[in-house]
Amino acid sequence: MTRPFEGLAAECDLVALREFVPSATAPLPVKDTSRPVTLATVLPGAVAALVRDEGDTATGFVGVQVQAHSADLGADLAASVAWVRDAAAGESLASAQPGPETPALADVIDADAPLDITVHQDFNWWLPEGVEPAPEVAATVQHANAAIMPSARVEAEGVVAAWWVDAGEKAHIRWVRPENEDDLMLALARVHATGGLHLGEGSRYAGSFRTHGLLVPVFDLDREKHANEWAAATVELGQRLAEALAVDAPLTTEERRARDGLRGRQVTLR
Repeated sequence: MTRPFEGLAAECDLVALREFVPSATAPLPVKDTSRPVTLATVLPGAVAALVRDEGDTATGFVGVQVQAHSADLGADLAASVAWVRDAAAGESLASAQPGPETPALADVIDADAPLDITVHQDFNWWLPEGVEPAPEVAATVQHANAAIMPSARVEAEGVVAAWWVDAGEKAHIRWVRPENEDDLMLALARVHATGGLHLGEGSRYAGSFRTHGLLVPVFDLDREKHANEWAAATVELGQRLAEALAVDAPLTTEERRARDGLRGRQVTLR
């Protein structure tokens, strides 16, 4: 499946949550159930889904970073959502098992709804509130917390699925874009040829990667600035890309040279 989340308003954020966001959750707009369901980057043990007893209610959780998956991540998520609607509190699903009867993802969630994402800087949300965890569970959470990298979603008008991370030596913004990969590469080349492929002072275009049918430009950043300080520059770059995407003329010689250079800094994630 080239674009497993195609047709969903949340496609780009789903790709980000699946591929590189460490710890985040969002209410999932699931159809035909009164049970609240939360989408998560990763659940304890990297299981596909679980149902947690929260006193008066049972809350379902589905994860997108899992130990085992099929070739169709959209079908996997649909199967997990279908399971979590009816499972009993305390149950977990090690891996999704989509089959011929698995509904389409757009049939189990609201395809037009964006995700209201909460970014966490730890995995303490793995533990129900007010519950004293067993020592081995507490150790698992502590180990996960120690490995997490500070992350944030860039919040700005018109900017979707641009994610900042402090990776240690450098910070980065990875921007999952919804356009056709080839069209976006041409636009990147046009912008690069004019010297505009950047996020301002303290930034550098590092390259891009392809994943789940989408292209993700990556920028190296000054670590001293936080995510919100890159918001205005991200909006400006988005405007430059929109203008370049609207151009229907063949690439100039300089733009072709820029495109060839950009292709050399591109990798594919499977």
